[in-house]
Amino acid sequence: MTDLHSAPLNPAEPIEPFGGSHTLDDLHDFVQRYPRLFVLTGAGISTDSGIPGYRDDNGAWKRSPPITLQEFLGTEAMRRRYWARSMVGWPVVAQAQPNAAHAALARLQAAGHVPTLVTQNVDGLHQRAGSRDVIELHGGIDGVVCLDCGTQHSRAAIQRALEADNPALLNVTAETAADGDAHLEWHALETFRVPTCANCGGLLKPAVVFFGENVPRERVEAASHALDAADAVLVVGSSLMVYSGYRFCVWAQKQRKPIAAINLGRTRADPLLSLKCAAPCADMLTALAGRLALD
Repeated sequence: MTDLHSAPLNPAEPIEPFGGSHTLDDLHDFVQRYPRLFVLTGAGISTDSGIPGYRDDNGAWKRSPPITLQEFLGTEAMRRRYWARSMVGWPVVAQAQPNAAHAALARLQAAGHVPTLVTQNVDGLHQRAGSRDVIELHGGIDGVVCLDCGTQHSRAAIQRALEADNPALLNVTAETAADGDAHLEWHALETFRVPTCANCGGLLKPAVVFFGENVPRERVEAASHALDAADAVLVVGSSLMVYSGYRFCVWAQKQRKPIAAINLGRTRADPLLSLKCAAPCADMLTALAGRLALD
């Protein structure tokens, strides 16, 4: 069984659109019946914070797919392209603030409904909103690691180096993309200086799981244990089109645990869902937290 973040949706795999949409009353009843939730979040929960998602409402890429680990490691040209786009796009993630959906999940966790929160996002907004025991399946975009000596660097420090070494890009603007990327096609890319490790001069890589890279086993095991202890699964803002998140719905079904989702657009797990709210994450979660507080 593959453990790749980038495992694609099999075109032959039948996925039927979920029929209809459930209401706040339905979601409230679901949480009352299954009070200990395994919550899995995706890019859709952070779009209200100004961070674009990867996919449209049908689960297809909005633009070209993100860079893969193999491409990043394969050529200097691809690393130049990655870091140039990151230099322009990363400030959007760095300056983003948690939105009402993040705050509502922190409230639900404080009330005992979310023992462990698992996220596919790398923006760190759950922790900044007050959530604890967050499992970041794909790591955090705020860190960078040297693949040669293992030294860890802050992404802010790397940004300062990028800006010092590449002043021609300082005033360049581009449409922002998911997770600190930008839709930048720079004509002078061959002159771009890729950052290197200040300790050994080695190859730097963001401390995130790239497409085509395995999610670290210890993170998967920790999330699996959290699923075992939960009454049900709640997916928030994820199409689940990659296996790293979808697997937990498959495992929940095998354990006969019900699965609910709050998501605009289809998900890969639609045929497995007991309940689906086709509504903005912030609106539904804020209303749910308020209703449960009254209980």
